Amino acid sequence: MKKRQGKGDTVGGIVSCIIKGAPSGLGEPVFGKLHARLAEAMMSINAAKGFDYGMGFDGAAMFGSQTIDNFINGTNHSVHTSTNYSGGIQGGISNGEDIYFRVAFKPVATLLQEVQTINDQGNPIVLKARGRHDPCVVPRAVPIVEAMAAMVLLDAILLNRTCHL
Repeated sequence: MKKRQGKGDTVGGIVSCIIKGAPSGLGEPVFGKLHARLAEAMMSINAAKGFDYGMGFDGAAMFGSQTIDNFINGTNHSVHTSTNYSGGIQGGISNGEDIYFRVAFKPVATLLQEVQTINDQGNPIVLKARGRHDPCVVPRAVPIVEAMAAMVLLDAILLNRTCHL
């Protein structure tokens, strides 16, 4: 990667999130899948361009026999998975393992360098941003990802409680 500092350019990045201690049974198998709700929340964050959970896109290059999360007996009569390729969610429902996902963020569009474009009449012009602009949104996105994940989980917990009265 070429050094871009001082060039007025921007970069993107990835935020990883791990949710520890989430109870099993959150989410629904069809319309309220927990991973779909997490994806919806994360993709609503400005500059978010991608979401994956568990093995994510890496799983597309694997065989099914390599990705099975076998259930095993844990300590104190608990049930766990031998691996956690599913990222703590199977069939749209949390399984009690750590839930983990990643959110990809694009580079900031406001460049501190000249950008060729056109105006509203189609004539060529040059844009050059002024002022202070962050070269990367990722550091500012971390607490937003955490807050969105917390809201999704709390909502799932409340929905779970109301459905089992």
